[in-house]
Amino acid sequence: MLIPYDQLEPDTLTSLIEDFVSRDGTDNGDDTPQETRVLRVRHALSKGQAVIFFDLESQQCQLMPKHAVPKEFFD
Repeated sequence: MLIPYDQLEPDTLTSLIEDFVSRDGTDNGDDTPQETRVLRVRHALSKGQAVIFFDLESQQCQLMPKHAVPKEFFD
């Protein structure tokens, strides 16, 4: 299920993004400050390049590039 980012509470969205950008392996050797990475994710969400995907089976929410989400979730 796709969750519209603009329907989340601002603090919830910030926490989700901060968790995403601080996970092991997400910096790929990039020394960009966390706040810059957070802004990049917010920008990707606002441009529709990234989405928030909620997996009903695992009950977990994750950020994903739009192209990685199966097309049936957009219907």
